Amino acid sequence: MSETSPLVEAQQKFINAVPAQSMAAETMALDKALGRTLYSDFNAPEDSPPYHRAIVEGFLVNTAETRDASEETPVSFKVVGRVAPGDAECPSFGTGEAIEVQTGSILPDGQVSIVRMWEAKRDGDNVSISRPFPPRFFIEDQGCDINKGDTIISAGTLLTPQHIGTIASLGLGEVAVASQPRVTVFASGDEVIPYTAPFKPGMIRDCNSPMLEAAVSAAGGLPTLGGIMGDNFDAFVSAVRNTLNEADMIVISGGTAVGGRDFISDLISEVGELLIDGVPMRSGRPLIMGIANGKPIVAVAGHPPEAQRGFQLFGAPAIAKLMGQTIELPEDQAQQPPQ
Repeated sequence: MSETSPLVEAQQKFINAVPAQSMAAETMALDKALGRTLYSDFNAPEDSPPYHRAIVEGFLVNTAETRDASEETPVSFKVVGRVAPGDAECPSFGTGEAIEVQTGSILPDGQVSIVRMWEAKRDGDNVSISRPFPPRFFIEDQGCDINKGDTIISAGTLLTPQHIGTIASLGLGEVAVASQPRVTVFASGDEVIPYTAPFKPGMIRDCNSPMLEAAVSAAGGLPTLGGIMGDNFDAFVSAVRNTLNEADMIVISGGTAVGGRDFISDLISEVGELLIDGVPMRSGRPLIMGIANGKPIVAVAGHPPEAQRGFQLFGAPAIAKLMGQTIELPEDQAQQPPQ
């Protein structure tokens, strides 16, 4: 049996501590719900299709009357009515009679069949057939796709265009989705400057904040930039505590070690519970995770590629779990063997 890697162990430990579906529900117009997370199971409010309907054009006849039809002894019917899509009911008909139908026409219960146009010979108001037809031939029965009350989309599902179409087909214009987590992104380090500021030797432009802001949005969160925090421990602790009053999650890039001190580890321990104090990575052990007030804190490396990688491995799954999605922990492609 293969051993679980330290990275996978850290992912599992952290994601197990993140609260599941802690975000509240909000009602959203269906045409705005693409890519949002369904809050609770979606149960069909009605059958689909909502009535028996034809799926071809042809003639509706009593099935039993087709039983003895053959090339040698064709059976004739008189066309006594017509039902078109949009009509509220199908006309009644008796022995030796048929109703002309179109695709989508409403149809009755019972042992009836549709004779397709090309399988009937028509002469005025009379049609003849030369073979038997099975019951309910080319008829879609009410509820054959979806029964009223069936769970057709599970809670935690990320809504796709197909889901939107399914919900619309059942007559609903709104859907309950999970609110998006508010995620505050901090950068850390005295040497870090805004990426648009004049550059000075020895400084590092803060490209992590806009990158992680975009990554939070892509993962379904609502990002806010918390700014660049210098290497002042008490000021950073105060900023994080204040942020926890509003945010649902915090992401920090850089500052994992300052002057020999485990800066971010100590910070998380000060405001909450330190869960992961470093994960072996190419850039050292920069990944640090914790929980404060039931809210995840994800600290990633200052090196941009490692910051993005760390967020995808820990931050994105945390956002998904907060919204109630089923979590599949991402693999670290950088550690996969070459093909």
